[in-house]
Amino acid sequence: MPPGDLQKAKVDAMYLIRERLFGFGDDAEITDENGGPVLQVDGTMLSLRDRLVLRDPDGREVAQVQRRLAAMRPTYQISVAGEQVAKVRKQLFTPFVDRYTIDIPGPDDLEMLGDLFDHEYTVRRGGQVVATASKAFFSIRDTYAVDIACDQDQLLILASVLALDLAEDRERKQR
Repeated sequence: MPPGDLQKAKVDAMYLIRERLFGFGDDAEITDENGGPVLQVDGTMLSLRDRLVLRDPDGREVAQVQRRLAAMRPTYQISVAGEQVAKVRKQLFTPFVDRYTIDIPGPDDLEMLGDLFDHEYTVRRGGQVVATASKAFFSIRDTYAVDIACDQDQLLILASVLALDLAEDRERKQR
């Protein structure tokens, strides 16, 4: 699927996120379910501020994910075309489950809920599941699928999943 169509997919779409095992930083590639390239994810190495740049197959930047330093809880900002479109924040005090809020302008915030460390979670809007992430069907260590409903902003959800990866990775390193 061409990257320009990410935000307006007309059918449910499945994406595979594969971390590059021999890359530097937090590099990954996102493909469609048939293995066609959708996005390259370039992470910054040795940075105080976690930052990912999402590029289309031609190398053009389509979005950024960046950690906000002056936040009381883990918060990541998502920008598309240089404009902030969402903040991904970890909710505090959520026993037995990991929970993040994807705060977008207006009333339609999203919530990520589940076992985020093992990449088994759902993305919900108003209590309804709009996307799922799962590692269950992959024997490759750093590969997981993200299945997104057709009426959702595909790029926003993929960027939010990557923000969650950054937050969870930072948390693991601090333990």
